[in-house]
Amino acid sequence: MGTEMVNAAEIFERTSGGNAIGLHTITRETLATSSADLRRRAAGLGFDATAGSLLPITTAQGELTEYYVGAFTPEADPFALGAIASRLPAGDYVFKTALPEPHLVALGWALELYRYDPLRKIERRKVQLVLPPKIDHAALLEQVQATFAVRDMINAPANLFGPAELEAAARKLAKTHGALFKVISGPKLAKEFPLIQVVGAASPRQPRLLDFTWGNAKHPKVTLVGKGVCFDTGGLDIKPSSGMLIMKKDMGGAANVLGLAQLIMAAKLPLHLRVLIPAVENSISGAAFRPGDVFKTRKGLTVEIGNTDAEGRLVLCEALAYADEEKPDLLIDMATLTGAARVALGPDLPPFYSDDDQFAQRLAHHASMQNDPLWRLPLWRPYNAMIETPMADLNNAGQGGFAGSITAALFLRHFVERAKCYVHFDIFGWTPTPKPGRPKGGEAQAMRALFAAIAERYSK
Repeated sequence: MGTEMVNAAEIFERTSGGNAIGLHTITRETLATSSADLRRRAAGLGFDATAGSLLPITTAQGELTEYYVGAFTPEADPFALGAIASRLPAGDYVFKTALPEPHLVALGWALELYRYDPLRKIERRKVQLVLPPKIDHAALLEQVQATFAVRDMINAPANLFGPAELEAAARKLAKTHGALFKVISGPKLAKEFPLIQVVGAASPRQPRLLDFTWGNAKHPKVTLVGKGVCFDTGGLDIKPSSGMLIMKKDMGGAANVLGLAQLIMAAKLPLHLRVLIPAVENSISGAAFRPGDVFKTRKGLTVEIGNTDAEGRLVLCEALAYADEEKPDLLIDMATLTGAARVALGPDLPPFYSDDDQFAQRLAHHASMQNDPLWRLPLWRPYNAMIETPMADLNNAGQGGFAGSITAALFLRHFVERAKCYVHFDIFGWTPTPKPGRPKGGEAQAMRALFAAIAERYSK
């Protein structure tokens, strides 16, 4: 891509901060009992210490020396205080007051400064934060860099980031960490993973399965599967134009899986990691698959096509069946799979599905601790009736229009039998309205919570 991307390493300053501009949080109550000089300055600039408001303090010569920042309530987004970074002038800053969650404040600071603009020239303000004490700089920087990488991939226009470019990104990551990388495509793909070939057959950009492994084979096996649909027209069941506007994000599952793999490998967790990404474009041509077609999968199950716009589960089921053959200790898939999940929980709260209550509980705990929200939904087995069909073992689109995210999860569950623990994530991968630490555009979701849960599980 371009060269104007945000450099995560330049966001944090590791010095003592002796010359940095001080940041003091202050409440309305504290302001009311502060010095007469501070109250005079506040009144002159209309500062009343509302959450996130800024009061600059300058010398008689006009030199900026510090800011007072309206304190947030404990219920506020943990990124909110750090998000003031986008409103500050260039300079080095240091918090002079104690922070309730310093890691999340620093993370929010960095994530707020992200911008995707390699395709235009723009001047950047260098706004650096002196890290609060006792923060693991290396671990924080890895989180920021992984998040930026996920956002970059999702935000990239589809004409610049198709299956070949997704392959190149995965290959580069694998090479950086010494992972063994391979690609399956062409006749071998069509023979061994027929539905991946079927979904990608209408595009001139050839479908492929990306596969890399890292770590000691004697360690517990963790396999990550990510949906890599680099653009989704809906196929012959074509989406309306409004529904296609952000379909470059339909590879968000693959992007998040690569971000998670980056965190795992950088931390050198004692596990044997495998990453599988079916990389395709769901397009339209004479080679496109049709509603009513029936195909046999790698696992041997037959699938009737109820809707060509439910293509994500078709490519995922092949990769999941392949992963399941090795009986992994933990099998995770991430996918921008259903609009039904957005109707149920909105864009910011991805659902996840698992039969493993213990892992689900730990994942929910880490989601809260990492400010990486998730919500567990049930694998409600009676809804399997919605994906039954007299023509095949399964239909890829549930009947009746109800419980679309659950039926998609149940469809995928049919392809996992041997994994000791399986978790499915139906993410959105996109922030439609800017929020603290989350600019509009591509987003990493569930990645940090998953990393914390995996690190806890395998670092003992």
